[in-house]
Amino acid sequence: MAAQRELRERIERRKAEKKGAVESGTKLSGAAADLLAAVRAVESGEKPGGSVFSEAEPAPRRVAPEPVRRPQPMTSSAAAPVPTEAVDAVRAVLLEGGAPEALAQQVAAALGEGADGQLREDPWQLLRVAGVRPEQADGFARALLGAECGPGDERRGRAVTVWLLEQAALVGHTALESPTLSTALAQRAVPDPDAAVQSAVAEGDALVFQDALDEPGAPAASGQSGDDAEEGEQGRPVRVLIGLERYALAEESLADGLARVVNSPPKEDGSAGDWESAATGSAAELIRAVAGHGLVLHTGGEASRAEPAALVAAARAMGLRVCAATHSVDGRQRFAALLARAEQREPAAEPQETVATVAGLLSGAEGPGRDSDGLLRTDLLVVLDAPQLDVESAAMLAESLPDGARLVLSGDPGVLWSVGPGRVFADLLAARVCPQVASRTPDPGPIGELVSGIGVGELNQVEAPGKEVVIVPVRDAGEAVHRTVQLVADSVPRAIGIPAEQTQVITPGHGGAAGSRVLNTALKERLNPGPGRFGGFDPGDRIAYTPVPGRTVSGHVVKADAEGLHLECAGAPVVVPKERVEQAVRHGWALTGHQAVGRRWPAVIVVLPGDAAQTLTRPWIYTAFGRAERHLSVVHGVEQALPHAVADIPAKPRTTRLPTLLKAQVPMAG
Repeated sequence: MAAQRELRERIERRKAEKKGAVESGTKLSGAAADLLAAVRAVESGEKPGGSVFSEAEPAPRRVAPEPVRRPQPMTSSAAAPVPTEAVDAVRAVLLEGGAPEALAQQVAAALGEGADGQLREDPWQLLRVAGVRPEQADGFARALLGAECGPGDERRGRAVTVWLLEQAALVGHTALESPTLSTALAQRAVPDPDAAVQSAVAEGDALVFQDALDEPGAPAASGQSGDDAEEGEQGRPVRVLIGLERYALAEESLADGLARVVNSPPKEDGSAGDWESAATGSAAELIRAVAGHGLVLHTGGEASRAEPAALVAAARAMGLRVCAATHSVDGRQRFAALLARAEQREPAAEPQETVATVAGLLSGAEGPGRDSDGLLRTDLLVVLDAPQLDVESAAMLAESLPDGARLVLSGDPGVLWSVGPGRVFADLLAARVCPQVASRTPDPGPIGELVSGIGVGELNQVEAPGKEVVIVPVRDAGEAVHRTVQLVADSVPRAIGIPAEQTQVITPGHGGAAGSRVLNTALKERLNPGPGRFGGFDPGDRIAYTPVPGRTVSGHVVKADAEGLHLECAGAPVVVPKERVEQAVRHGWALTGHQAVGRRWPAVIVVLPGDAAQTLTRPWIYTAFGRAERHLSVVHGVEQALPHAVADIPAKPRTTRLPTLLKAQVPMAG
């Protein structure tokens, strides 16, 4: 009887654990607990990976497919499973060094075959796990190696070099200038930065590049020939860059693909007369440019998206195979509605073969599919939200185009750049390698007027007779949270007629006294209170789901059971296993600017607490304010920091190689 009671108690405990909240390293303490918490915070996007190269809103680590010359369809974004025995072997090494055993899966996946041996031989390889910092890896190394290790250890210098390059990628750089990298290494107590870089290059962990610089007034090398050109190249100043192979190959692949599109004549689908007859209305200039060129850039705000829609409609009418791709599911739905209007038909669920998301197109889940060579079955690819293209996604798209296909990149150059490394759209605009069509269609109404002014550095007062724009001043973070909840739950539904489920809160960051974490807690308590039995979630909770780091989709909780957390995202069911809930799901009443980009809501409440003053930039404000369709409330606690950011704080520069690579391959570059 006693044995039966014990068995029943164990069964009940297991049932309770399956239904209960997800534990977060609660059995750990001290440095190990801090390390595990840091890793999980970075994985979930709650915290940037590092602050060495930080900007206003650092990007979470993005795991993207490496570009290849002839890309193949991707069937899944999930990593291949790691054998249990490999994970167990790594776990033993972690425990020996005092690191959390919960990191074993990530370490084994990051290091690959023989991970335990690699980690024991070089404990600083722990830095390859997102969220681990050099001081934590140093402690792990001391526990394993004892007196043998020190700041000058060659293995440490090499690992910290790679770690710094990864940190730079998190905030958009595809490479770092050599002096910048050396300075950062010295700040991390690496006694000989140059030797550390040379070691990383010699081991193949990093690559070195020498890019020629154009001096003002100097003749371009392409204007010379023979010995003169060679002598000119030798005398031209260069910048030395250090980068990771992953991003170097992606940038070179992207330059190759774009050069092929620019230099090859577009496929002759439709006669010149057909293209000219289709060139009407506000889209006329865009359609004429696409008729004669392989690559065209199109810029404009939200209203200008009607012009690419008119282009797609015209091309489809001429019998071309056309695909349009957007950054988000919401963007896909909005563009499908514009396309229906352009084709003068009733709105319907547009086939995903015609309008897809970029992620769905690259994975093969959406879009026209690929031929036997792995190339997209399309004659014209129109990419909306082009500023959100990171260098790896852009490389995959460019290399996926068949010969003769046309590519149109369209977007608003004022919004936040991509989460992943690179600034593809901005680099192309600056390089002037192809026609650029600037839309003359302004965004309408008081919100459009306000956002347009921000785009040129002016924070104007606008007339808003219908309460389209409302400023709510607050004195401190506590009042900011209180007024935000009041706006979402009461004021906006009552005065504007927009319900809470159609209102989105946007705030500069996750942390702080009025960051997304605090706001989501307060909004849940008001809008959907509950015990949060499954990892803090209840049915009906609004969520932000991250299927892969760097990409967020919105949805709500349906239910929870032993299988996991059941969500509905963009009308599709999603089941998140219990062990992934903490890393992949967070409440979504409040989002950050990067999470909101590419989407729009009927009402938006932008929360600017006092502690956010130092993080504001013009692109962030432009992006956040521009997410509103009918109503914008600004919970304003930053005083003069808001107009100062709009007028004087542009996007922080990113170090990239794309312009230099294009200049060598495209004649008109310069």
